[in-house]
Amino acid sequence: QVQLVESGGGLVQAGGSLRLSCAASGTIFSIHAMGWYRQAPEKQRELVAGITSGGSTNYADSVKGRFTISRDNAKNTVYLQMNSLKPEDTAVYYCNAGITSLYNNYANEYWGQGTQVTVSS
Repeated sequence: QVQLVESGGGLVQAGGSLRLSCAASGTIFSIHAMGWYRQAPEKQRELVAGITSGGSTNYADSVKGRFTISRDNAKNTVYLQMNSLKPEDTAVYYCNAGITSLYNNYANEYWGQGTQVTVSS
């Protein structure tokens, strides 16, 4: 079994910062691309940031210059540093990863349980 566990969400005032973490655990052979998505009430889930196994990154236009995604391959962990937070960043944030387990020769997509980020004005 493979699971992703997120942490670091919470309530912050506009202009503040939060750091999200997502740790993968279980019968992992290799982790490919990882990313963070978010879903605000009555809106579709959207990609916030992604990072490849080699460290290449991409960001949604709405967070460029404010958010930074990184990963620690030794810890099977991906991070999202969020600075200059705005009320419109309020959403449930989900971790996503493509992982090949020890028992398969193909990658499956996994999701974390989500962590709430609330930015007050």
